[in-house]
Amino acid sequence: MRDFGAYIDENISLEPRTNGNLDGLKFAVKDVFAIKDYVSSAGNPDWLQSHEPAKETAPAITNLLNNGATLKGTTITDELMYSLNGENYHYGTPINPKDANRIPGGSSCGSAVTVAAKLTDFSLGTDTGGSVRIPSSYCGIYGIRPTHGAVNIDGVIPLAKSFDTVGWMAQDAEILYEVGKVLLPVQEEGIFTRFILGSDAWLLADQEVQNAFSPFLKKIESSVPNYSTTIIAEEGLQEWAEAFRQLQGREIWQEHGEWIQKVNPSFGPGIAERFQWASTLKDYDLPQYQQKRRIIQQRMEKLLGDDGILIIPTAPGKAPLLNLPVEELEIKRSQTFQLCCIAGLSGFPQVNLPLAILDGAPIGLSFIAGRNQDRKLLRLVAEWAKKW
Repeated sequence: MRDFGAYIDENISLEPRTNGNLDGLKFAVKDVFAIKDYVSSAGNPDWLQSHEPAKETAPAITNLLNNGATLKGTTITDELMYSLNGENYHYGTPINPKDANRIPGGSSCGSAVTVAAKLTDFSLGTDTGGSVRIPSSYCGIYGIRPTHGAVNIDGVIPLAKSFDTVGWMAQDAEILYEVGKVLLPVQEEGIFTRFILGSDAWLLADQEVQNAFSPFLKKIESSVPNYSTTIIAEEGLQEWAEAFRQLQGREIWQEHGEWIQKVNPSFGPGIAERFQWASTLKDYDLPQYQQKRRIIQQRMEKLLGDDGILIIPTAPGKAPLLNLPVEELEIKRSQTFQLCCIAGLSGFPQVNLPLAILDGAPIGLSFIAGRNQDRKLLRLVAEWAKKW
């Protein structure tokens, strides 16, 4: 069977420890999760060479094994998770099973590809700035970035801790929900009564994306009790994205700067420049962005509460073509970031729904719910997926 270049090590295997509601399901994990006696590469050979094997397996993996799932393989990631493209200079670019001429999206690229290629039933990734949501959109699968802090992230190589989450992707919405029942804490489950279209987010989408989703949006509007439109960011989503970029960049350098200066690792195009930029950020510049984040969180809490759903496009368009110039990819990344930063700054859960195809390439619709509404959100998506 073709592996689509998704794996770092296809032979790593862990059997279920006990039976559970994931019996018979197979999953892969992004090569940033600790597996006992194994060294994670974080997508970079110098990281692999300079780190020791894990002493314990990450709790997120253990929880899945304790509920009947089987681990089969570790998957390629962008270098130190610092990209949304899925093109790894050292280990190769996993093939997007839905359109081999396009990037798979990153940084959880390999995990997304195993699901899209039906090599696994679901997979684990991480999402800091969009690294589960974007490959889910580009590869045409379901994927969730959960509420920040809701899923145990111990034993996972960090990028920027105040944004890092453990996310997962699945072939269908029911499996996405079942995995959520295992990984997420018990949460109050009511119903969503308000559905809100983020008009400024939709302006970032290509016209063909807006046209493709128009029938779905009309269907939602006609079938829910309360449907409205709002501007998410009066000051512009570009300002939100800049706050995210600054805060994340400083955290990234605080996390990895010492290692980079000591080891002088080899980074691929785009990644090297990003770390160089992060090294220039200073703590005294951050208070304005930290204040901005607090204001955004309060605004989003007020907008969604515990019964609201925000509807946005997951990405501005189809997955970019392979081997685009770095400058062109950076422009697309900037637009994508404006959509991804909404859940990132608020810390709210977001699910990608693979609802449309454009010229053979998938595009995703996203639902964002309020803090700790993850289970309720997954249940809604599973119920609606049966109708669609």
